[in-house]
Amino acid sequence: MIAGAHRAAWLRWLASEKRYGANTLDAYERDLDDFSIYLSATVKAADTPLSRQLFRGWLAAMASRQLARTTIARRVSSVRSFYRFCGRNQLLDVPDLSWLRAPQPPRALPKSMSPDDAQALLNAIFSRRGDDWVKKRDFAVLMLLYGAGLRISEALGLCRKDAPLGDWLNITGKGDKIRDVPVLKAAAEAVDEYLAECPFDGGPTAPLFVSSRNKPLGPRAVQRLLEELRVKLDLPSHVTPHSLRHAFATHLLGNGGDLRAIQELLGHASLSTTQRYTHVDETHLIQIHRDTHPRARR
Repeated sequence: MIAGAHRAAWLRWLASEKRYGANTLDAYERDLDDFSIYLSATVKAADTPLSRQLFRGWLAAMASRQLARTTIARRVSSVRSFYRFCGRNQLLDVPDLSWLRAPQPPRALPKSMSPDDAQALLNAIFSRRGDDWVKKRDFAVLMLLYGAGLRISEALGLCRKDAPLGDWLNITGKGDKIRDVPVLKAAAEAVDEYLAECPFDGGPTAPLFVSSRNKPLGPRAVQRLLEELRVKLDLPSHVTPHSLRHAFATHLLGNGGDLRAIQELLGHASLSTTQRYTHVDETHLIQIHRDTHPRARR
């Protein structure tokens, strides 16, 4: 029910003008396909205009499939983006779509971990079986996630030419946004120690982190590492590679870090995104107050 040419033009625009990454483009494409499948099963005429009744029916269908409210919100955003693009470029006669809104998803707080748990994760790497250079590689990766607040894709996207790490690391993040991140001495030393024992060297443009088969280290390998360590240390299920990035932010904030500076370090486009970490820290402070105040248990 949605013309393939219009769909392709919209995806090209998202990639070239909005500069969305491959994962975001895949998600938007799936969202539009979901709506297209619903239209194909619901309406008879290919030129049936988008109406509130159709839209509400799609919302109800997604709710009946027990999709998360965050998923529904993203899918509505994708469909709205598609129709607005088609309207601006006169591909379709699109009416006013101000009514096309998703249910407000709950505001999820970033899930972090305590400094002790973060340190335990790092220490536990060296108690695993395997080659020493692999352990040092894994330790270096996690040090960059926790010590520099990098996304897993950013850490694994580094090349040999980026090492040895200096005081600052130039990172290209989401939407090709570039930011400078200070590097802890401990993180730089971890990378140096890994490279000193890594048996592979593919040259300056080769990936910094490689597998035991000299292939680029993938995010799934790091996720499996955290799953193994999480079980071993009996840590909560939300302890993932990305939670180390959250820990980086909340621990900085808890030790007096400036919110605007943390925004720059994380590469957040909006301060409101970073402000979610203040709620995480407030929760921690409330718990400390309840645990330690003399009158808290009266």
